[in-house]
Amino acid sequence: MKLVGEGFHWDELTVGDRFRTFGRTITETDIVNFVNSAGMLESLFVDAEYRAAHSAIPGRPSPAALTLSLAEGLVLNATAQGTGLAFLHMEMNVEAPVLQGDTIHVEIEVTEIRPAKKGGRGLVRTRNRIVNQRGETVITYTPLRLMAGRGDGRDAS
Repeated sequence: MKLVGEGFHWDELTVGDRFRTFGRTITETDIVNFVNSAGMLESLFVDAEYRAAHSAIPGRPSPAALTLSLAEGLVLNATAQGTGLAFLHMEMNVEAPVLQGDTIHVEIEVTEIRPAKKGGRGLVRTRNRIVNQRGETVITYTPLRLMAGRGDGRDAS
């Protein structure tokens, strides 16, 4: 029996499948907590006077690592809850800044699927576009995940 909210199994997906997550607004609290927790105390993120005098970015930028982390939360809750086993590889391109108050969502396209060497598991690569409220792609990344199959013996509970 499939659990409500359970992610996709690798053998339920096909190349070309597309998904879109819900949105998430990035707040000042998100930025402050992230830069302090990560020790990312770069002036661009913590010093409003420096930012006003030296930055070409209008407003308070979100670190790309924070934007990626929030996007991954959206992706995992939408597609891999209980079925994602490992994050193995990724390439990432930052295309535009994300600012406090921006709302992001992720558009996902399955680009590669193949069985893993053991256990009914599979490898799934996707092209994920993080898109802001204006429809602009701000980050593109291509994660490769190890995912459970329908019959790999894992208990999803």
